[in-house]
Amino acid sequence: MEFIRVENDEQLKQAFEIRFEVFVKEQGVPEHIEIDEYDASPTSCRHFLIRSEGLPIATGRITDYGEGVAKMQRIAVLKPYRGTGIGQLLMERMEEDARKAGYRYALLDAQCAAETFYQKQGYMTESKEPFLDAGILHVRMRKSL
Repeated sequence: MEFIRVENDEQLKQAFEIRFEVFVKEQGVPEHIEIDEYDASPTSCRHFLIRSEGLPIATGRITDYGEGVAKMQRIAVLKPYRGTGIGQLLMERMEEDARKAGYRYALLDAQCAAETFYQKQGYMTESKEPFLDAGILHVRMRKSL
């Protein structure tokens, strides 16, 4: 298993391919809203990949949310690798990177279907009610780093 902080366009392309498979193809998120300004280059934010035997299998990114808060976004694990601990590994490594960068908290907008997963990682739900994002119900969650 290889955890990578994305440094070049090829790695960023691999992250986009995972996100396209998970969010656009599986979940029906419109392609035009999946890629945004934080995806302009490998340095637009902190992008990450997990590869297994050279194949990209999971991705996520961190954007700066201000005041010591790292926003965890676009967390995606390819279907065959779900339930294997890859998502937990990805979150642990992203949180470690955020801590080293000086962030004190992690924030994320979790799909309601994944809320329990994030609770197991130590995130607390802040939302009083779910909200729609890309047509999918989400809740805001936070964790101290």
